[in-house]
Amino acid sequence: MYFYQVKSILYIGNKLKKHNKNASGIEVLGALLEKASYTVYYASSKKNKLLRVLDMLWACFAYRHIANYVIIDTYSTQNFYFAYAVSQCCRLLQLKYIPILHGGNLAKRLKRNPKLSQSIFLKAYISIAPSEYMMEQFKSYGYHNIVSIPNTIEIKHYKFEARPFKSINLLWVRSFSKIYNPQLAVEVLKALTDEGIKASLCMVGPDNDGSLKTLKNLADKYNLDVRFTGKLSKEAWITLSKEYNVFINTTNFDNMPVSVIEAMALGLPVVSTNVGGIPYLIEHNKEGILVPPHNPQAFVSAIKTIIDDDMLRNNIINNARKKVEQFDWDHVKTLWHNVLN
Repeated sequence: MYFYQVKSILYIGNKLKKHNKNASGIEVLGALLEKASYTVYYASSKKNKLLRVLDMLWACFAYRHIANYVIIDTYSTQNFYFAYAVSQCCRLLQLKYIPILHGGNLAKRLKRNPKLSQSIFLKAYISIAPSEYMMEQFKSYGYHNIVSIPNTIEIKHYKFEARPFKSINLLWVRSFSKIYNPQLAVEVLKALTDEGIKASLCMVGPDNDGSLKTLKNLADKYNLDVRFTGKLSKEAWITLSKEYNVFINTTNFDNMPVSVIEAMALGLPVVSTNVGGIPYLIEHNKEGILVPPHNPQAFVSAIKTIIDDDMLRNNIINNARKKVEQFDWDHVKTLWHNVLN
């Protein structure tokens, strides 16, 4: 039982699901906060970036007498400047703002743009780190007004499935963007087939920067069995996941990716690059297998281990499920209540 005064929140982020983008933090966490009886207002769903940032700033002004807090999804790429603009508007309007530190490469912003970073994070009511990795990165730069609240799922929506492992059926779920290195997934499949191993690959997600066309051409060039689904709803890709038995995460930068958490919840053994916050989420050979980035042969070796070593595979699958049960909303919402009340 929670006893708290109902709060109003303005949530600032890229609410772009209706524009064929993956659901981001604003759409996932925002809905969960609403279910927890918070009143949540949003900005912005504008597709044009200039209109989007203007809409975000206008929302701060429009809700200045209503919102108790402004939550700001904060990333390491161009959207970092959105967060900067909104944070300064909040300071001007004397609004308490809470950046959520999503960007896996955000620590480089602290080094590259120290003054802008200080203007955002030193003046924040509090900052939220979704991983211990991000917490440590920020503390190393002298930021201590920060708490760790993990990315969350509702575990009841993720049925723990037993899967056959007689063949290799790889699943990759992310936006097609160079920072996530989707080309490596195709290179892994090619390396497997070059060894005479029968394998397939399914890649799920929207195209962010033209990478999808490049990947389709590469798959055709090597005559590989790659299924490109485009963007799918969460329900659709969870249903599709039953056809696959190994989840691969090929990214060059990462924080605490929800797609990996979801794969762990579903009973898919995960092979991931050992970057950013991933080793804080997955202990090597306990909850998944971690490999160096840009190394398809390391992926091949790990995948073969998963297929061949029944005991290790079963331990990984069961440990991973237990790990992500800690991220269920029923647990995580308590941490949000503590911050917002």
